[in-house]
Amino acid sequence: MEHATSPPDLPHHTGLEARVADIIAPTLVDMGYELVRVAVLGRERPTVQIMADRADGSQITLEDCEAISRAVGAVLDVEDPIPGAWTLEVSSAGIDRPLTRRKDWNRFAGHLARAETVLPIDGRKRFSGTVLGADDTHARLRLEDGTEVALPFTEIRKARLVLTDALIDATAASSRSN
Repeated sequence: MEHATSPPDLPHHTGLEARVADIIAPTLVDMGYELVRVAVLGRERPTVQIMADRADGSQITLEDCEAISRAVGAVLDVEDPIPGAWTLEVSSAGIDRPLTRRKDWNRFAGHLARAETVLPIDGRKRFSGTVLGADDTHARLRLEDGTEVALPFTEIRKARLVLTDALIDATAASSRSN
């Protein structure tokens, strides 16, 4: 089940990860959380990794992760998208978080990030620079040489913030204001 586009508030997933995301996202929303990323790793006994944020923007706690794990585990047990035995891991996005949604790219504009695309763009697959934000279809970076690049969301294999003092300070200020 290939997803060519995702709503701007949901991360872009394909295949089994897209199916899991479709199944669990409504439960997370009902609980006051947002889905940041789903990853299904391994073959014999796969691990389903769920990364979530609180919808109100405050820091996610261990208790939040436990509540998400119980609810999502129950939904996955019923829907059964993964054959056989599997393990569930739930975590917060963390400070050097992945950038999976338009809102992440806009929220962290001005911070450093690294991105990798599925196919080359302008002859390359790896990009590093300052986040400039995003629209419905593209995330934008100002590269170290000053040029700007627009990365189609459907072509981003992975992207994440780079841990810097400025990011730590911004994250600390954000959690104090919530």
